[in-house]
Amino acid sequence: MQERGLAAYLAELIGTFLLVFFISTVIVLFLSTGEQASFGTDFAVIGLTHAFLLFGLIVMFGVVSGGHFNPAVTLAAMAIKRISPIDGLIYMLAQLSGGVLGALLCKGLLLDEGRATNYGAAQVSGLLAGNFQGAIIETIGTFCLVLVILAAVFSKKSLKDWAPLAIGTTLGFIVMVGGPLDGGAFNPARWFGPALVSNEWGGVWPYLLGPIVGSLLAAVVFKFVLEAGGPSPAEPPERVKPGSASKATS
Repeated sequence: MQERGLAAYLAELIGTFLLVFFISTVIVLFLSTGEQASFGTDFAVIGLTHAFLLFGLIVMFGVVSGGHFNPAVTLAAMAIKRISPIDGLIYMLAQLSGGVLGALLCKGLLLDEGRATNYGAAQVSGLLAGNFQGAIIETIGTFCLVLVILAAVFSKKSLKDWAPLAIGTTLGFIVMVGGPLDGGAFNPARWFGPALVSNEWGGVWPYLLGPIVGSLLAAVVFKFVLEAGGPSPAEPPERVKPGSASKATS
C-alpha cells in the first residue's frame, strides 16, 4: 500500500478543480434548456469534453496521486487496499474542495449565462420516472468507470500506457448516455460543487448512493472476477544443480 503525501493531496485538489470547472463550463455553453431534457443539446460535445479532459488530467497528475479526482474511485481503491483509509479520507476532502472551487470559478465567469443550467448541477430529468431510476443510472455508470480504472491501473497484466485513454473514453461515453437522463455525474465531487454553488441538489441521494454502490460493486468484481480469473504468476524456474547440465547432455 503506497503512502501519499502533500503533493498527492494537492494534485487531487487541483485536478478535481480543473475537472469540475471545465465540465461546468461546457454544460453552461452547450446544454440547452427546454421542455425536454435533450432539447437542442449536443451531448457528443459534452461527452467528448469529459473524455479529453480526464485523459489530460490523468497524464498530468496520475504519477503523483494516481489521478482519482473522484471520491468513488478513492473508495474503490480503499476497498481493495491500494490506499490507506487516512489518505483516502484526505483525498475525498481535497476532491470535494476542488469541486466547489471549480464550480465557483465557473459561476464567477458565467454568472448570468449559467443560471439556466444551475452552473452544471446534475438533475434527474423528466425522461426518468424519479430519483430511484436516477440512482440506477449513477450506479451503472460509476460501476463501468471504476471497473475500467481498477482493471487498467491495478491489474498485473494490464497495458498501463493505455490507461488514461481507456479511462477518459469510458467517462465520455457514459456521459453521452447518462447526461440526458440524470446529468451524468458519476462523481460525488463533480455533483457536489455545482450543487452547492447553485443550491440545486438534484435529489441528493441518487448522486451519493449510486456512486457508492457502483464503486463497491466494481471493487468486488475486480477482486473476485478479474484478479481471481486472471493468469497466475509464473513459477520461478527450477534451479539446476552444478554438473547436472553436463550429465544431461552427455
